[in-house]
Amino acid sequence: MLFETEQLKANIRAALAEATLSPWQRSFLSDVLHRLESYGGGTRLSAKQLLKLNQILGQGGTRGQEATTASRARAYPRRLQHRKYSFLPRKVRWWGRRFARDAVIFTLIAMVGLLYSVFETGPKQFFLGTAGKSQNVAEQVRSSFTVTDGDTVHVAGERTGTRLVGFNTPETFDPQCRYERELGNRARERLKELVSSPNVQLTKVACACPAGTEGTDECNYGRSCGVLKVGGRDVGKILIAEGLAVSFICEKGGCPRTPRPWCGRQS
Repeated sequence: MLFETEQLKANIRAALAEATLSPWQRSFLSDVLHRLESYGGGTRLSAKQLLKLNQILGQGGTRGQEATTASRARAYPRRLQHRKYSFLPRKVRWWGRRFARDAVIFTLIAMVGLLYSVFETGPKQFFLGTAGKSQNVAEQVRSSFTVTDGDTVHVAGERTGTRLVGFNTPETFDPQCRYERELGNRARERLKELVSSPNVQLTKVACACPAGTEGTDECNYGRSCGVLKVGGRDVGKILIAEGLAVSFICEKGGCPRTPRPWCGRQS
């Protein structure tokens, strides 16, 4: 083994004396030589490093084969033996780390959702009263819900929110200007005040979407639609009267462009 190491060092020194080496090749050989001189027979080289060493020293010739044989004899026996007898434990450890990572991600998502519910959407309210007469009534909801923004609520237990129809309030998540964000926050807080009153009634209605798309992202981003009343008054009309919303009427099968006049232009 000592002879093989010394022979490899001699081959590298001979190659370094040649003028045809590129700066990178010279630097690589110098680094390998330094390792051999420092660690002797205990030097470990990767498969990629062995391949490069073989190419530089002999371009497939005798010196390169000697380099590969001498270094591989020391670099790989232990590694291959370890891989043979520890494959299953390593796989189990890999799955364990992956499970732990996914568990941490899931926990963080759940915590963010909980914090959002507490600090953004406000306390849960209850639907009271009875359904009014309407040809579009799908169901009368009696459950707790949270206020998402001035024209959207989220019924407890449902995957997506419910878009209140007939009006549009300023955006708070993607406003076009600072004034729109401020007005949107005011509309959301005002809706929270309204639904804290007694006799709150939510009626689910059909969304104005093309046939077959309701419940999908192509229809209202997957949200359901509804009419929310407080003491018999539509909250949309209340917010419009107070300057916190504008009228937004959809026809069967589609809606016009969403009105957003708060930044001095329609969008």
